[in-house]
Amino acid sequence: MIEPFDDTAPTGDELTEYDRRHIKLYMRLLDAAVDGADWREAVKVLFGIDPDQEPQRAKRIYDSHLARARWMTHTGYRHLLRQPGDEH
Repeated sequence: MIEPFDDTAPTGDELTEYDRRHIKLYMRLLDAAVDGADWREAVKVLFGIDPDQEPQRAKRIYDSHLARARWMTHTGYRHLLRQPGDEH
């Protein structure tokens, strides 16, 4: 079963509950990108969306979630490492 997702991933500088729920999705998107998978195939498999039927929506979903996945690898992961009470 595909986890429910928004049409656009979060864009702020803070880790969200949405991010926490979709970490596996982000990792799968990154793996697909590194492997050179076509974005249309990735969106079919990972989001269950047919890019031929909804091309603009499919591309928006793919791009925003991949951007967030990349943010997670560069910045967001630090939020996961923080202990409660840490200020920075």
